[in-house]
Amino acid sequence: MIDLQKCYFFDNLNEDDLKELEGISKRISYTKGSILFYEKEDADALIMLVEGVVKIYKTDLKNNEVIMRRFRAPTLVAEMATFEEIPFPASASFETDGTVVIIDFTKFKKQFMDKPGVSSSIIKSLSKKVKNLEEVIDLNIVLDTTARLAKYLYENEAVLDELKNYQIAEDLHMTPETLSRTLKKFSILGLLEKGASGYELKNLEGLRVLFE
Repeated sequence: MIDLQKCYFFDNLNEDDLKELEGISKRISYTKGSILFYEKEDADALIMLVEGVVKIYKTDLKNNEVIMRRFRAPTLVAEMATFEEIPFPASASFETDGTVVIIDFTKFKKQFMDKPGVSSSIIKSLSKKVKNLEEVIDLNIVLDTTARLAKYLYENEAVLDELKNYQIAEDLHMTPETLSRTLKKFSILGLLEKGASGYELKNLEGLRVLFE
C-alpha cells in the first residue's frame, strides 16, 4: 500500500482519487549514497520522498559538490522541473536510506489536473518551493555568518541531532572552521550547550534576536 496522504500535495484528494493515483505510482527504496536523479535528466515523473533525507547539489568545475538544499520526508522533490517539463537543474542523492513514490506525470496530467483540489495543491507546493528559495537567498546573501546560523538553527530545531557539522556547514555555504567558531560563540552566549554527543539548543528565542 502506497501512503500518498503522507505528502501535503495530496491532502485535498478523496479516497477514490488516492486509489486512482496509486494505480499510476510505484514505490522504490534506496540505500544511503544512491543517486535519485542526475542534473539534465528528463523530469518526467513526480517524485514524492516518503522516507529519508535527499540532498540537491550541483558539481563545480573542480568536481566539488555544491549543496543547494536538503529535503526531509515527506515532501515532493524537484516538482517545478516536472511541471515545467524541463530537465532537472541539479542532481539528487540520498544521505540516508530512503523511499520515494514515483508518479507517472503524463498519466497524472490526464487523470488529475482537472480534479478539484489538485490546482490548489500545485499552488501550495510551488509556493513552498519559492519560500525555500527565499530562505536560501537570506541565508547565503543577506545575512552575515552569525545571523545565518542563528536563523538556520531557529527554523530547523532538530538539525543538530540529524546532521553532522560538516553537513550543516555545506547547507550554509561556510567552512567547517567558521561553523565551529560560531557554534562556540553561541555556547558562550548560552544559546547552545555542548555535551558529549554535540551541541544542544538551550535558548531558541535568543537565536531569533540575532537574525531579526
